[in-house]
Amino acid sequence: MPLGDSRFSRRSLLQTGVAGALLVPAGSLLTPRGSSTSGVAGAAPGLVRARPNLTHGVSSGDPRTDGALIWARSDTPARMVVETASSESFGRPRRFQGPRLDGSSGGTGRFRVSGLPPGQTVHYRVTLEGENGARSQPLTGTFRTAPVYPTNVSFVWSGDVVGQGWGISRDGGMSIMGAIADVRPDFFVHSGDAIYADNPVPQTQKQNDGNTYRSVTAPAKDHVAQTLEDFRGNFAYNLTDRHYRRFAATVPQVIQWDDHEVLNNWYPGESLAGQQRTGYTETDVNTLAGRAFQAWREWQPVQPAEAVDGRVYRKISYGPLLDVFVLDMRSYKDPNPNNWAAADDGGILGAKQTQWLINGLRSSKAVWKVVANDLPLSIVVPDALSDPKQGPTSMEAVAQGDNGAPRGREIAFSRILSHTKNVENIVYLTADVHYTAAISYHPDRAGFRDFAPFWEFVSGPLNAGAFPKSPLDGTFGAQYEFVHAPDKANASPAEGFQHFGQVSIDPWTRALTVRLRDARGHALFTKQLPPRR
Repeated sequence: MPLGDSRFSRRSLLQTGVAGALLVPAGSLLTPRGSSTSGVAGAAPGLVRARPNLTHGVSSGDPRTDGALIWARSDTPARMVVETASSESFGRPRRFQGPRLDGSSGGTGRFRVSGLPPGQTVHYRVTLEGENGARSQPLTGTFRTAPVYPTNVSFVWSGDVVGQGWGISRDGGMSIMGAIADVRPDFFVHSGDAIYADNPVPQTQKQNDGNTYRSVTAPAKDHVAQTLEDFRGNFAYNLTDRHYRRFAATVPQVIQWDDHEVLNNWYPGESLAGQQRTGYTETDVNTLAGRAFQAWREWQPVQPAEAVDGRVYRKISYGPLLDVFVLDMRSYKDPNPNNWAAADDGGILGAKQTQWLINGLRSSKAVWKVVANDLPLSIVVPDALSDPKQGPTSMEAVAQGDNGAPRGREIAFSRILSHTKNVENIVYLTADVHYTAAISYHPDRAGFRDFAPFWEFVSGPLNAGAFPKSPLDGTFGAQYEFVHAPDKANASPAEGFQHFGQVSIDPWTRALTVRLRDARGHALFTKQLPPRR
């Protein structure tokens, strides 16, 4: 939809709770609260009941043709109740009784509403019902159910929130999240690094341009996250931003995870013993990842039970024009130093996920197949643990930079590309590297040639340090067609290099258009791809 389109009124936006609502920290004690008459003039003892509160707004996720997941958090044990309607007046609403929210999940919960009409804007309202019968003030939001017939489709993607110590700006917040909401997309693909659990946020930080960046601070962001409450607090911090809450209430999310939900460049089975990781006393990465994954599933509108493996990777079907394949390039990752292996040992997706993607792409009936890969395919991303004297000895992403035949994690992707070379209209979307770019792939330029030409688009960060562009690996014939990146490392969110991407599909021509946008929503680059069938 055009940037000027307005689907929601001022009244509906105010009801989302974004107008300066007091947010209770994630670690607040979740215990039943007794009745109180404090501060109520003329109230008789026992007649006023304490209300539960929705502390961090509301959000929706993983839309389907008949509904979506709805998320909320309570500050005290309470029942989550969701109502849906076709308009913001909530005439003749449908009522859904959701789960009980309590301390076992940090007060969070989600509920999938269903039985709604396809291709429709749905207004939803969340209320909490306390154990003593008291009800919270409601908060409202909107989402759009997936269509069953060809229609205009528009979605956005990006990643990387509150990284490198750049927190919520005291001088304007995370305004890019408001710009995303203003585009009015059907949904948002979060490509990972929804938090930076390993990056504390100081009050001030010097920018490359000499100015000072001032961040909102919080107890959860003054140290690296190691406990479950630490990880919960990182997610809660993001939702103290008014732009983020407005975005969350009005844009359904399709969420992945990457490394910083745990710590930089981690892989399963890794030990921090002997590494120079400031602030860590827990050295078993699997332990940290278990706590982080619990917080990840608690604090976002996701339901791991709906994923293929009960964790992350899944397909989101959005009508006859679009299937989105959401990958998990973290849970099955092999050790970073192994990325030069000559044999396929599972690489970065694991054998089952690799075959699931091949089968899914080949059997998809949608016109466009979008693969949401949370790590780039050919951008060379050395692990920070590499010894600079020896050159890269450990790799974080797929590529190594050797330009030859597939090795290590490239082997699995060579299988994917080869086995899907006759599948039309596949596009890859990623984030991770903290700049935006358009990359074309062609076998005529490649060390491995058994595939059809395709595109990969990169976007980010959302509110993190921006970095110069990295070199490309030539194994799959990658070539930059556009890049917007700073010249110096770790440019602040105030220095003009925050990005999100938008994908639109026209129902008549079936063409897919990608726009790479800046933090104000201005298009920096546009590429239209006609369907090949």
